Amino acid sequence: MNTNSIALGGDAPAHHFDGSKNVFGFWIYIMTDCILFATLFAVYAVLHTHTYGGPNAKELFSLPFVLTETLLLLTSSFTYGLGMLAIRTQASAEALVRWLWVTFILGFCFIAMEIYEFHNLYLEGHTWASSAFLSSFFTLVSTHGLHVTLGLIWMLAMIFQVKKHGITPLTKTKLTCLGLFWHFLDIVWIFVFSVVYLMGAI
Repeated sequence: MNTNSIALGGDAPAHHFDGSKNVFGFWIYIMTDCILFATLFAVYAVLHTHTYGGPNAKELFSLPFVLTETLLLLTSSFTYGLGMLAIRTQASAEALVRWLWVTFILGFCFIAMEIYEFHNLYLEGHTWASSAFLSSFFTLVSTHGLHVTLGLIWMLAMIFQVKKHGITPLTKTKLTCLGLFWHFLDIVWIFVFSVVYLMGAI
């Protein structure tokens, strides 16, 4: 009996969750997403001058509007970092959830502004089929927007999971992966802002 108890006790650490492999696997996913966005940027670089007689980027885009979008997304990356800091400083799960909600709201506002921009372009007759330039623009920006939307859904799921189970090794790993994803999207958007909007305004 005692021997079995010792054996069981000795086996217990083997069942301890180690998320390092999960995080490494997610890094591989991020690399594949880099390839995806690099391809879309390359397509945009080739096609951005093919306006088919229509307006170019300088005529279509409002730089102050997009700058506001950019600040919202960059701020959301900062607030997510504060949420992760709450974990490392042994703060309560409530503090983490508050920062996740702030991050979610900022990300949601970013998506709302992007949808508003697309809607206005559509009402003005500037659709995906209008020119090769707009096809590459909508494909690149909407692919990023789709990633942000999926990130927001993931964030909502994590908020409810933390509220239900607290901060566990599993939730820490999931939040680390979500953080990698969210910060990656910020970096991609900086390139979108610089290449599509900022260079387009020159």
